[in-house]
Amino acid sequence: MEKRPINTLFMLMSLDGKINSGDSDELDVDRDWCKIEGVKEGLHQYYEIEQTTDWYSLNTGRVMEKIGVNNRKEKPKKIDCQFIIIDRKPHLNENGIKYLCEWVDNLFLVTDNKNHPAFQLLDKFENLKILYDEKIDLAKLMVDLRQNYEVEKITIQSGGTLNCELLRANLIDYVNIVIAPILVGGATTNTLIDGKAISKVEELKQLKALELLEVKQLENSYLQLKYKVLKE
Repeated sequence: MEKRPINTLFMLMSLDGKINSGDSDELDVDRDWCKIEGVKEGLHQYYEIEQTTDWYSLNTGRVMEKIGVNNRKEKPKKIDCQFIIIDRKPHLNENGIKYLCEWVDNLFLVTDNKNHPAFQLLDKFENLKILYDEKIDLAKLMVDLRQNYEVEKITIQSGGTLNCELLRANLIDYVNIVIAPILVGGATTNTLIDGKAISKVEELKQLKALELLEVKQLENSYLQLKYKVLKE
C-alpha cells in the first residue's frame, strides 16, 4: 500500500456537533462565539491549541471565501504554515489566492477546474503549487502529497461535507475536538460530519468507530477530546 500522510481532524464544535452558528454564510463561529457570554471566556483555548497542530493544514476554497480572503486588501502577516486548499467551483478569486500566497509559506491549490484563476498567478508566486486533475481523487491526492512533497502529517480543518468525503475514504486517522459549552441546534446547521447520509443496512460499514485516547477538561467549561479512528 502506498504511503500517505497521517491525517488529524481538528475542529471546534458545539456540544451538539455544530461547527457554525446557523445556516448562513453571514454567520461564523470565529465572529459569533466571541460575543456570547459563557462561551467567549474560554474560546482562546481553541486557538492556542491550534498553534500546536501540524505544519500542513487542509481546508476548502469555500471556507476561505467565507472568512473573506477574496476581499482583503491589507498585506497579511506571514504565518509559519502550509495550506492545502481544495477548490472545485472555484470559490477563490485572484485576490484571494494572492492573499493566501502572501499569508502562508506554501499554498497547494487542489482543483479539477482547468479555468481556475490560480493558473493566472503561477508566474507571480513561487510558493503557489497547483495540483490539477480532471476529477479530484482524495486518496490519490494524499499519496501525491506524501511522495512528491514529503508531506507526512496534515491537520484537517475543512467543512462538514469534505470531512465526510475524507472519512468515507478512510483518510482520517485521528480526531482532535474542542467542545465549546454551547448548544446551537438547527437541522441544516453545518456539523462536524455532513455529506451524504447512509440509507441502507449494508452501508453501515461506512461508519467509523473511535478509540478514546484522551479527555482533557479545559477552563470555562470547555473540553478537548482525542480519538483514534479504528480501521477495518
